[in-house]
Amino acid sequence: MDFNMKKLASDAGIFFTRAVQFTEEKFGQAEKTELDAHFENLLARADSTKNWTEKILRQTEVLLQPNPSARVEEFLYEKLDRKVPSRVTNGELLAQYMAEAASELGPATPYGKTLIKVSEAEKLLGAAERDFIHTASISFLTPLRNFLEGDWKTIAKERRLLQNRRLDLDACKARLKKAKAAEAKATCEGDVSIPVPRAVLLLVCPSHPQTVPDFQETRPRNYILSASASATLDDTSRPPPRAKLKEKHPGGWRPPCFFLLPLTPSVTQARGCLSLLEDRKLWNDEVDKAEQELRVAQTEFDRQAEVTRLLLEGISSTHVNHLRCLHEFIKSQTIYYAQGYRHMLDLQKQLGSSQGAIFPGTFVGTTEPASPPLSSTSPTTAAATMPVVPTVAGLSPPGEAALCLEEVAPPASGTRKARVLYDYEAADSSELALLADELITVYSLPGMDPDWLIGERGNKKGKVPVTYLELLS
Repeated sequence: MDFNMKKLASDAGIFFTRAVQFTEEKFGQAEKTELDAHFENLLARADSTKNWTEKILRQTEVLLQPNPSARVEEFLYEKLDRKVPSRVTNGELLAQYMAEAASELGPATPYGKTLIKVSEAEKLLGAAERDFIHTASISFLTPLRNFLEGDWKTIAKERRLLQNRRLDLDACKARLKKAKAAEAKATCEGDVSIPVPRAVLLLVCPSHPQTVPDFQETRPRNYILSASASATLDDTSRPPPRAKLKEKHPGGWRPPCFFLLPLTPSVTQARGCLSLLEDRKLWNDEVDKAEQELRVAQTEFDRQAEVTRLLLEGISSTHVNHLRCLHEFIKSQTIYYAQGYRHMLDLQKQLGSSQGAIFPGTFVGTTEPASPPLSSTSPTTAAATMPVVPTVAGLSPPGEAALCLEEVAPPASGTRKARVLYDYEAADSSELALLADELITVYSLPGMDPDWLIGERGNKKGKVPVTYLELLS
């Protein structure tokens, strides 16, 4: 217990010293040890990395889970080290409502059939979204959280230790500076006379007569007694107790007499009132002690600075790791959007095939232009990104003769311009080969599969897939 109390007192003293040094630095009353420019750049880079990582992590969580209450629930489960329960995505919930509505409104009606088809597509979209959220959380969010909760906390701890070592170093410098100034002042005052007491108090007790000194100077002087001398006078002038009165004073007690004896320099020096040599030795010892403390503080500061520098330089490897995780996140996001595009394209084909006779050309021009496939993506991603070429069998209704393209004329409603997105090779003589980025004239005919259009380029004419075109206004 005694050891703990001593340690507590020592820690309190160190904390107070650091607080005083920090306050004086803030007010500009103390010197501060500055770090080198490279170290300051490392600190600024680490702070910037931490701040932007927090913002990216927070916004990615909002992207994956827009519901704030759901994010809070997941955070609590994570802190309690419990498994997050499976949650239905918005697409899956919408699919469930559409399926129930179709069942209640009549699955045999056109509206009910469409609801069922859309619900199936939304269910697939919800499953794709669930896979995307799971993959992004593992490959992207988890590494960011590990950096903030692991590596960054270690860096922050070492930076606090470095700050304390710097305060201790600056406090030792200030202590050494004050000790050297006091030593120089004591050395300079060695040749200057020091004021000494001008008189001493001499007590003469009548009960024990003794020789009273013969004063050569009878002039009255105003002497000011110290507190200890005044207390001595009060205690001595007070009569003793009755029990000791007869024992120590058989002839009766009388108040004592007091005299002030002036001191000469020789008497003062003989009595040791001047202690310049002792003061100089004391300050020399203080300077030696301060220098020793400064050397120890400098060594600890240099060691801690090196440890912190190594941790800060490790931020570069953190950037490399985050770059790899970012590529994984983009890959999973690309797969998710490609799957969504494929599901919606299939849904569009189903709805267009079932309603093409009633609403001819309903879906012409509604397909958003897709990005060309990247060579760096996986085969699965590339297959999902490439437009799906519809079958040619839907060009003419069953039982009718095939259309003669030479006899086809543009409709009265007019034509539109379209930009070709990808190269397309004609499968037969009824199709028109396409080159990327060229402009052609397109139009639709009643009864055609909405996934196909008639394209014209100069005097050439043929069927072209809608998914390879971007219709221009």
